[in-house]
Amino acid sequence: MSGHSKWHSIRHKKAAVDAKRGKLFSRLVKEITIAARLGGGDIDSNLRLRSVVQSARDANMPADNIERAIKKGTGELPGVNYEECVYEGYGAGGVAVLVHTLTDSRNRTTAEIRNIFSKKGGNLSGAGSVAWMFEKKGLILVEKGAADEEQLFSAALDAGAEDFQPGEDNYEIVTAPAALEDVKRALSSRGFKWSVAEITQIPKNEVAVTGEDARKVLALVEALEENDDVQNVYANFDIPDEILKEDQS
Repeated sequence: MSGHSKWHSIRHKKAAVDAKRGKLFSRLVKEITIAARLGGGDIDSNLRLRSVVQSARDANMPADNIERAIKKGTGELPGVNYEECVYEGYGAGGVAVLVHTLTDSRNRTTAEIRNIFSKKGGNLSGAGSVAWMFEKKGLILVEKGAADEEQLFSAALDAGAEDFQPGEDNYEIVTAPAALEDVKRALSSRGFKWSVAEITQIPKNEVAVTGEDARKVLALVEALEENDDVQNVYANFDIPDEILKEDQS
């Protein structure tokens, strides 16, 4: 998982830039709206809504924006009817790529996603071709130096975490999706702060890619993430640190 903890850290830093452009807020509003539409507007009983509302609060989204998005989802306010679409494919080197979107036009989004895969050296494949390679989990990253490993390990497992691993730059805590908010609250009560806390798709196995293949995979993932309809992109790559650092510069 350590390769992906580095990527999550990079994405978190880029999210600050996205927030300034309003892009992060736009994605969160879409997710809040569809979570409320599918599971109702009560954050206590709707796990998906509770998680994304907390992400919106962490991103400093105004409370009025959150409330409006919930009401659009429940039908109390008029709004766009978003549809969830999942796309699966492969990037350079046989890397599996899973793309989650929310769209008001399936045909437009399908054409755009197919075009991105084609231009960036990948191939869009059929439903079920790569989704089985991932597991839905909660992920919390705590920067090394910000916590004592033994104390964090004990607090995380006591709170119900499934796994704890020290990575190169972060401590990696994996939870069941339903347990993420409980583990976050428990860690917060003990004074621990995290850099990333989200529901994600963790690959069961990783594919090592280097050189130009690695750069092509990162270019594919970044191009997909730039699409306005894309909410999240997951891939099972293991890319060398020096290439990930190139991507940060």
